[in-house]
Amino acid sequence: MEIKKAKLRIGVTGGIGTGKTTVCRIFEALGYPIFYADTEAKHVMVSDPELVEQIKAAFGEEVYTKEGNLDRKLLSSMVFHDRAKLDALNALVHPATLRAYENWERQQDAPLSFKEAALLFETGSYRLSDYNILVIAPQELRVKRVMERDQVTRESVLDRIDKQMSDEAKRELADFIIDNNENSALIPQVLKVTESLLASLST
Repeated sequence: MEIKKAKLRIGVTGGIGTGKTTVCRIFEALGYPIFYADTEAKHVMVSDPELVEQIKAAFGEEVYTKEGNLDRKLLSSMVFHDRAKLDALNALVHPATLRAYENWERQQDAPLSFKEAALLFETGSYRLSDYNILVIAPQELRVKRVMERDQVTRESVLDRIDKQMSDEAKRELADFIIDNNENSALIPQVLKVTESLLASLST
């Protein structure tokens, strides 16, 4: 007789401005634990000794202050227009973030636990999830949201969108789609996905 899992690991992703964090806040309000991978990535860059040494070796001692703080502005200037350096940085940070996630996940006992990650599909970490949710939104709405949030130009937002994996490619890998278009109510969509996930535990 097959033994069913006691809980599910769910990945949540979406391009910039789609509102994936908003969706995760709803899951959180329903009582489910959320691991915010992008926030944790910033944390491990100063808290994981192994990663700190790797970053220093790759980008120079000067990217950290004498107090041990990361000079994010300096590091960003090094990788922003250099794809090879950005890939090198991601190759160091993602494994450390994954270690932090695995440690966090072992401590969870809720029937569903979620991991929010911008690069869920790009890094291949979606394969560690039982199911993956893609949050989408119309491009113009995404641009508007990011311009207002970050106080940046339309061109800079479009540039960031162009550098990301397309929604079409992500759809092929996603198990659920949540459309955060401001016309379709968000909470009912989240509740429907939650019901489906919980139902899968008892089938």
